[in-house]
Amino acid sequence: MIKTMKFKYLIGIFALSLTMVSCNDLLDKDPLDKQTNSPAYWSTESNVQAQVNKFYEEFPGYGPTDGQFYFKSLSDDQVHGETFQNWKFVNVPASSSDWNGKYTEIRRANSIIAGVNGSSLSEAKKAHYMGIARMMRGYFYYKLVRCFGDVVYTDKVLDLTDENILYGPRKDRDEVMDKVLDDLNYAVKNIEESSSKVAFSRAMAQALKADVCLWEGTFRKYRNAEENGKGPDAAGSQKFLNACVDACNYIMGKGYKLNNDYHANYISESLASNPEMILYKQYVKDYYMHSLIDYTASSTEIYGMTKDAFDSYLFLDGKPAALTSENTKQIAEVDANGEMNISKMLAIRDKRLSATTDSIIYYTHREWKRAGSMQMHSSTGYGVCKYDNITFPVTYRTVSYKSYNDAPVFWLAVVYLNYAEAKAELGTLTEEDLNLTVNLLLKRAGLPPMTKDVGFHDPANDMNVSDLLWEIRRCRRCELMFDNDFRYWDLIRWHQLDKLDTKKNPDIQLGADIANEPNPAIKAEHTKGGSTYYDASQGGQIREYNVKHYLYPIPSGQISLNPQLGQNKGW
Repeated sequence: MIKTMKFKYLIGIFALSLTMVSCNDLLDKDPLDKQTNSPAYWSTESNVQAQVNKFYEEFPGYGPTDGQFYFKSLSDDQVHGETFQNWKFVNVPASSSDWNGKYTEIRRANSIIAGVNGSSLSEAKKAHYMGIARMMRGYFYYKLVRCFGDVVYTDKVLDLTDENILYGPRKDRDEVMDKVLDDLNYAVKNIEESSSKVAFSRAMAQALKADVCLWEGTFRKYRNAEENGKGPDAAGSQKFLNACVDACNYIMGKGYKLNNDYHANYISESLASNPEMILYKQYVKDYYMHSLIDYTASSTEIYGMTKDAFDSYLFLDGKPAALTSENTKQIAEVDANGEMNISKMLAIRDKRLSATTDSIIYYTHREWKRAGSMQMHSSTGYGVCKYDNITFPVTYRTVSYKSYNDAPVFWLAVVYLNYAEAKAELGTLTEEDLNLTVNLLLKRAGLPPMTKDVGFHDPANDMNVSDLLWEIRRCRRCELMFDNDFRYWDLIRWHQLDKLDTKKNPDIQLGADIANEPNPAIKAEHTKGGSTYYDASQGGQIREYNVKHYLYPIPSGQISLNPQLGQNKGW
């Protein structure tokens, strides 16, 4: 009975969906619009809570449906082997959920704000629910701006008489993001504090604010006119980076602590007692499950780690491959079982690497089983063990929608990374700041602490940033490998999207070194120009960078409805 009630609760939070009834995204309505358009409806707190709970769908957790972990493989971290992973958009689409889905939820947020404001709820409850609605409105606009740049903006529920907005031009993206910050500032002041890690809380709002503000602060710092017609905005960048620091400071003063086990953040059946979690998505065995383990532990080809990503992990002396005193040999060795083994290699690297990829190299014609699972093969030879709990029964690991490990949504490691990067960008980072944040992550990874002067220059630094920022970015990449689509959007905000050009950066389509592969035919197939790194380039297909890819195209259907929207540069 208890499990059934829990299941119904989870479904109520995470699996509700809306039915769209209009052709204009800004006018999309909930079927209950007539019912909800009354003070009586909004004066009943359970009704307001039901509307607010629908926002949890924006945080999907593990996939594959809308999953942000592992499945978002458009990055330099992994290769989508079975189908060549080109840019998300090559041509202008007629419609896009990235556009219409966000506007539908913005309308919901505006409805909640208007309804609660006119209700008879207490002033404290009004502020709490309006805070959640404004937080989510800001979050949806942030995601729209991140994708499309200038967007249509409204802070009210529109109807057919609002033609100046419905059929007007887009608003400047900087103005929209300033309004986003206003919404987030209201949210972190008014959302109630809560110890729950599966409910909206002030700490969760601060974590969301930190993510948004770091993104915007660095985006404004590094952007250039070639990309979207605007150069750097030093004042705007500083404002958002300081807001990020403030949000992180709040969380860091609330008693959260790093979990001792990095891997346990991803594979635990329950994250309820994990001291690092701020918000997590709860799954329940046999009631509410996902398929992530299945995709990384069964016969479906695994989106393996790239050579470029593998090389980003430091050696245990805290140095990169070009500078370490450790053995830098990367060739997999054939072990006593006839498997291609990299255990020795992993033993001298950042511990997060062995928690992320398997110690056995496996690929087509050289499959492998992980602790009783099906025969597996990886697109690069490197596997993905990060999300697999080998203590779960095999059928719960290799069958779709049978996995039940909880998913982190907002957690302390990300806050530490946000704080250190924001302060480094502001030029205010201290040694103590490093000791309170990044160095705790490095200690958990078995690495020596970082200092402000770093003490070395990595020849691989190709982002034109200081050694300090390069190492902070490295730590972020390794800590969050395959997580939440962070890497793609990090490259966008750092204005380093050209790193996804496979012609200029061939290592992002290479994998493990298989020089010791016993089968000469397999070895020859993946040897090019004397290199024996496993080639996952899918018949020579390439992904070429174009400046237009910093923004998605405006759907043509929307431009047909409103020609004043215009189209983004290059599309």
